[in-house]
Amino acid sequence: MKYMLLIYSGATADAADQCVFEDWVVYDKTLKEAGILVGGHSLKDLTTATTVRVGPEGDRIVTTDGPFAETREVLGGYIVIDVPDLDVALDWAVRCPGARDGGSVVVRPIAEFED
Repeated sequence: MKYMLLIYSGATADAADQCVFEDWVVYDKTLKEAGILVGGHSLKDLTTATTVRVGPEGDRIVTTDGPFAETREVLGGYIVIDVPDLDVALDWAVRCPGARDGGSVVVRPIAEFED
């Protein structure tokens, strides 16, 4: 079953408390060697985000000065893994460098629809 690991970091985290790039390289290599990595990406800084909404008349509303919700965590990236069950996905989430130093990893099963 495929699971998405949504990796969040603290919005005000001290850079000194964050894991280092090499931690991510090792984790990525471990996922690949285990044969469970489907894909994933890091996201650019939140200030580069563009938000799209559809207005009442069906018009497109695009903003680049948001998001506006106050949050203590920022989505920094995601990884998709293919493992037998939730328990195994949770084991991999615990090993993720993003789960340390005030960060968190949200594990969500990917919905699969029949054709």
